[in-house]
Amino acid sequence: MTILRQTVGEVLRAQAAKHPDTEAYVYPEHGIRKTYKEFDAETDDLAKAFMGIGIEKGEHVAIWSDNKREWLLSQYATGKMGGVLVTVNTNYQAAELEYLLKQSDATTLVLGEEFKGTNYIDVLNEVVPELASAEKGSIASSKLPHLKRVIVMSENSYPGIYTWSEFAAFADWMTDTQLEERFNSMDPDDVINIQYTSGTTGFPKGVMLTHVNVVNNGRLVGDYMRLTEKDRLCIPVPLFHCFGCVLGTLAAVTHSTTMVLIEQFDPKKVLQMVQDEKCTGLHGVPTMFIAELNHPEYDTFDTSTLRTGIMAGSPCPIEVMKKVIDDMGASEITIAYGLTESSPVITQTSADDPIEKRVATVGKPHPDVEVKIIDPATGEQVKQGTPGELCTRGYLVMKGYYKNEEATRQAIDRDGWLHSGDIAVEDEDGYIAVTGRIKDMVIRGGENIYPREVEEFLYQHPAVQDVQVIGVPDEKYGEELMAWIILKDGQQLTAEELKGYCKGKISHHKIPKYVEFTDAYPMTASGKIQKFKLREQSVELSGKI
Repeated sequence: MTILRQTVGEVLRAQAAKHPDTEAYVYPEHGIRKTYKEFDAETDDLAKAFMGIGIEKGEHVAIWSDNKREWLLSQYATGKMGGVLVTVNTNYQAAELEYLLKQSDATTLVLGEEFKGTNYIDVLNEVVPELASAEKGSIASSKLPHLKRVIVMSENSYPGIYTWSEFAAFADWMTDTQLEERFNSMDPDDVINIQYTSGTTGFPKGVMLTHVNVVNNGRLVGDYMRLTEKDRLCIPVPLFHCFGCVLGTLAAVTHSTTMVLIEQFDPKKVLQMVQDEKCTGLHGVPTMFIAELNHPEYDTFDTSTLRTGIMAGSPCPIEVMKKVIDDMGASEITIAYGLTESSPVITQTSADDPIEKRVATVGKPHPDVEVKIIDPATGEQVKQGTPGELCTRGYLVMKGYYKNEEATRQAIDRDGWLHSGDIAVEDEDGYIAVTGRIKDMVIRGGENIYPREVEEFLYQHPAVQDVQVIGVPDEKYGEELMAWIILKDGQQLTAEELKGYCKGKISHHKIPKYVEFTDAYPMTASGKIQKFKLREQSVELSGKI
């Protein structure tokens, strides 16, 4: 494959020229439908507004909201005028927002009004009390010296903040010629996006991604899904995460595919959209697919138009994958694996892969992507079939962490290999299975246990809807296993019954010593289960058992 040397804006313009009348995006909740020709024109206007309000090439624009239309338009508008989009986690509270805006040197914040009970305007005023008396566009914050302007995705008026239409009117300050000059001045190797990692250890780090990184990754992901202008992809995953804005919008735009968007995930709304919009693709993390499949009204929806999609974000339970293929009808659904630092996808299963490979592995490396598996202790490459740390090299590797050279050196070695921190094993056919994080591996009495293997076994129990397995300290063995179980509606199960189910079927040392039942797991806003929080709860509980 040839690496595309195009900017995000060039990709959108090219697709709009090829398929002007194909629907680019649909927001069924709001009755909004726009073609590629209209989408291209809208984002040209918005690019001029970003320029008119004073944003220079390379300037950092933070965006904080759920999957609103303004988020989507801002992604492509900044891609046309060279602003760097800094994506903000929707779950952030005041301290996290302050940290991100300060560390990223954001000069501009575009935000929604609220998310799941959190009033974003109130949170912002807590961080920037100067807003109350600030002139719009001339904020002077003691905590955030770079922040100059705030734009709200609404027509409600707030002190110091531009309404959306006030912001959009700045387009009139710029000519088409000025936009073209800016558009043509961009280099595909320019950083276009800074995404902050979840921060499960220490403070979140800003991953710098270029046009080349995200355009090519999105295109390859779409190729693996066999997307065309006839496809309609439902995107319920957050846009602030790579899953939403690369595997979602860029995979779609590079193939003139229609995006069917939902502002906030709701399993019933997703099923309704798939049915009403005749979606051929559906994205989700495993917990989303589990919620859809287990919705009490699931059987009343027609998902027969589904063909493809991606399950990613965390390890995909084999039983769930089978149901998505057999019950939902997404016969060509693929598994993708990667990390934000690799734009994000490193490996992916293809539509042609046998079901066994699609449910038990994360596929093979993408074209133009190198992968090796090393012994974390020695750095030496391991033999096929031996677990080790997965490393990758190629166009997909980030530019680095923003203003954090030390962390960049720890992640990318001198030879350009990005170290994932994940344990992986390659089979005799070249397919890769990811068995967990290096730090998640449990060592019980000298035996290495990969929680994923135990989870996959426990998923097969008919009463189990979801399961997470972690290690807790143990005086005798060093570590023991604890299983956190979510039961299916109406099902009952005791810890002893679950252990009895395991006996004689998996090795004795892999049977969890502790079993806890729960209704939900601690999650990130992008749908990843926060195992470190589960581990904290487990350590506390196991000490009392």
